[in-house]
Amino acid sequence: MAMHLWWLYVTAVFLIAGTPGPNMLHVMVQSIHHGPRRAVFSMAGLMSANLLCLLASAMGLGALLQASPRLYGALRFAGAAYLIWLGIKAWRAPVSDAPKAEGFTRSRPGALYAAGLGTGLSNPKLIVFAAALFPQFLDPSRPFWLQLAILVATFVVIEGGWYTAYALGGRSLARWLAPPRRQRLFNRATGSLFIGFGGLLLAARA
Repeated sequence: MAMHLWWLYVTAVFLIAGTPGPNMLHVMVQSIHHGPRRAVFSMAGLMSANLLCLLASAMGLGALLQASPRLYGALRFAGAAYLIWLGIKAWRAPVSDAPKAEGFTRSRPGALYAAGLGTGLSNPKLIVFAAALFPQFLDPSRPFWLQLAILVATFVVIEGGWYTAYALGGRSLARWLAPPRRQRLFNRATGSLFIGFGGLLLAARA
């Protein structure tokens, strides 16, 4: 693909991906509770969801969602409900007197991956976003699937970099969260954010 188009795409994705949202919040929370190494499984789940949404968009699902408000509305409602459930779960999460740097919980990798996958799939707007963004950077005179592979690979690298930054930030924050009072405050703050994201998604126009 044309180099100038690729650089424009890199800039757009870098800014959009770095914006705090459900995915980045999920990575940071998992890093705090389980440590940055085990948070990799959560990142893998989120990235799998991103890839599924991007490929679905490339296969025409984005156009289908735009053409079928009822289908999009159903997906949006399910995604919002999942985020709200995550928020309630975070709000009610137990606290511990053990130092966070030494007291990480040990959830199974499969459970961490599934939670990340569910969080990533909870926002169907990614499909429509990709359907709207990709055409701006695709040259009809060049091979479609090769250009698409470049766009998706670029997205994965940038998104993965932001995941890592948020996970490492979570490790630093874990030391500050040693007192139970701060843990409870953090749990309620992140729970409120997840509930807020769910509410915004539910209220957003298709």
